Amino acid sequence: MAASDAHPDEPHGTGLSQKLNWLRAGVLGANDGIVSVAALVVGVAGATTDNAALLIAGLAGLVGGAISMALGEYVSVSSQRDSERALIHKEREELRTMPEAELAELTQLYRDRGLSEQTAHQVAVELTEHDALAAHLEVELGIDQDDLVNPWHAAISSAISFTVGALLPLLAILLPPPEWRVPVTFAAVLVALAATGAISANVGGAPPAQASVRLVIGGALALLATWLIGTLLGTTGVV
Repeated sequence: MAASDAHPDEPHGTGLSQKLNWLRAGVLGANDGIVSVAALVVGVAGATTDNAALLIAGLAGLVGGAISMALGEYVSVSSQRDSERALIHKEREELRTMPEAELAELTQLYRDRGLSEQTAHQVAVELTEHDALAAHLEVELGIDQDDLVNPWHAAISSAISFTVGALLPLLAILLPPPEWRVPVTFAAVLVALAATGAISANVGGAPPAQASVRLVIGGALALLATWLIGTLLGTTGVV
């Protein structure tokens, strides 16, 4: 029986880094889209009931936020991939110029993991003969040269998820009657944050309840703060 068959719930195989990369970007993008656009439109709703103002504010927040999230993810993940490529190049050069020292280093790394001197040396020799670079990258650096993070995947996932998340508060603030806009938006956003918190926790293998509670509390505080500011400015005639 293969290892993946014995533990079907555990992630195995190549592509795991890529999957976790876009899942992380997607969940973070959705959370940011929900909270930032909700806070924006609730703040405007505290100052005015004008549909045009709410729509313009919501769409501006959605478009600007999606572009910002995509750009941020692209730059961040590109920097990570550049660092990984530099480490791969450095390791390849070390293997070319000092193979004996690298073999000794790999042997010591396996000894540090609990193998005996003889077993560690045998494992290091066999892995070096099979694929020296892959063996060193995995043990020394935790890098799979065939599974580097992709900045485009992260950027696109983040932009799409931000847009989807932002549509929820935008629709919640525009569709109900004026007197129900803020309560409906509060309820919709908090439920959505609880759901995304549970999803992000499941992706990372963490308890979902804690993640959901943190997001709900943070989102509620953000909405309350912007609504109070909008209400204050609206009643004082500043806007």
